[in-house]
Amino acid sequence: MIMRKSLRLRSITLMMLMAVLVWSVTLETCIARRGRHWRHNNRRSSDMSDSLSSKKPKSHGNSHHSSHNNNNSHHHKSKPKPKPKLQTPPKVDDNYNSPVVSQLPKVQPPSLPSLNESQVFNVMDFGAKGDGIRDDTKAFEAAWEAACKVEASMMIIPPEYTFLVGPISFSGPYCQPNIVFQLDGTIIAPTDSKSWGKGLMWWIDFTKLVGIKVQGKGVIDGRGSGWWQQDYPFIDGETKLIVPLNNSVNQNPPISEFDLKMPSIKPTALRFYGSIGVEVSGITIQNSPQCHLKFDNCGDVVVHDMTVSSPGDSPNTDGIHLQNTRDVLIHSTTLSCGDDCISIQTGCSNVYIHTVTCGPGHGISIGSLGKDSTKACVSNITVRDVAMHNTMTGVRIKTWQGGVGSVKGILFSNIQLNEVQLPIVIDQFYCDHTTCKNQTSAVAVEGVTYERIKGTYTVKPVHFACSDDFPCVDVQLSAIELKPVQERYHMYDPFCWQTFGELNTPTLPPIDCLQIGKPARNIVQSDHDVC
Repeated sequence: MIMRKSLRLRSITLMMLMAVLVWSVTLETCIARRGRHWRHNNRRSSDMSDSLSSKKPKSHGNSHHSSHNNNNSHHHKSKPKPKPKLQTPPKVDDNYNSPVVSQLPKVQPPSLPSLNESQVFNVMDFGAKGDGIRDDTKAFEAAWEAACKVEASMMIIPPEYTFLVGPISFSGPYCQPNIVFQLDGTIIAPTDSKSWGKGLMWWIDFTKLVGIKVQGKGVIDGRGSGWWQQDYPFIDGETKLIVPLNNSVNQNPPISEFDLKMPSIKPTALRFYGSIGVEVSGITIQNSPQCHLKFDNCGDVVVHDMTVSSPGDSPNTDGIHLQNTRDVLIHSTTLSCGDDCISIQTGCSNVYIHTVTCGPGHGISIGSLGKDSTKACVSNITVRDVAMHNTMTGVRIKTWQGGVGSVKGILFSNIQLNEVQLPIVIDQFYCDHTTCKNQTSAVAVEGVTYERIKGTYTVKPVHFACSDDFPCVDVQLSAIELKPVQERYHMYDPFCWQTFGELNTPTLPPIDCLQIGKPARNIVQSDHDVC
């Protein structure tokens, strides 16, 4: 009897153990299924986040919300789910390749992750076609009108499209500040004379804005050959100094892509007027009818990591033109054109240029100044760490007879030259006509320093032609090493006229024509003429 009870007890115990084992396996399976279910859902959330990060800028503001909604729809209501961890938003800089300048803490790319849908305006959403044939001017105007009303907005010109745009002005003064013009596509100018009427001074114009940035990897193509052929022969004031051997140098006008005669007034490709806090970076401007990039009456200007490109024989196609503009920084830029790579005109001060490549072109010039007996004032200009190749001039100051005012506080430092015709020039008798009237008054030139100017020249290493009544004073020369390379031109020794200053080191070649010290007599400008 006892034996039978013992067996029954063992049997009950064994059954209970088996029940516990079955229950535990079932629980583990359920937990494992839930675990697989969560991992699967988490992968879907990650995929959704990645997908949203690749969309156009208008999706940035809603990417987290969309991913969250997707997760909710995927789970069954009867099963509790852990709260998913939000994915880190993608860096929008990676999508837009916004340039960052480490040397310039003030200049930062726009904080794109903070943009929401109401701040982004893509020209494609305003009817742009981007086929390079149909006119997209109205779409650009509409996109700008919308962006103009929103502070810290962005107008997008997307990549892989070509937009035909006629003369257009993006203007204030009622626009909100800090607008970004994100150019990653290509903008081309019309090539028919009708689009230009009797002629315009600019093609794309930004006027009276605060905090305007034009950036990206796009192209502004002025298609200017129709204007170039009307300017031949093109005369620069220093052309008279360059005498070819046996008439071996011939300039032929470029082949035009135009059939109709274009207006005599030629437009600048991209102009900024009356604006503060201007930045241009990353873009390429090419084949402008005249000047490529101009700043007039602007302040706090930064230009970096951009390119200007047009043929060396394209007339009057300055790379960057500054006029009545102060507090300017230009660096890390490549300029190839048919006139001055950088032209600094009257009213400019506190300009710093460094790490620039120039050529072909006519070098970096201050002037021309004082034309038609006008007053010109330029001060505190620094140009350093520049490479020039196959340019007509290197670093130059050019003024017209009859002008008044002054150029002072100029530094040209560490300029590397490769086969430059006239590396160092001061010309107070500048004239781009066949003949010019002799006049006694002049824009005074004082306090100009040349240091570490090295390389090769093909015509004349130094040309200092200063006024009899207003000689050039305080011209400092040090570490000048210029070697001749015989090419297609007659070559000359250094030339100085009424130029006074100091030779701080021996020079190559010797610049013995510089008069040491100060002139015995120097006419003082009237109060009206002094800057």
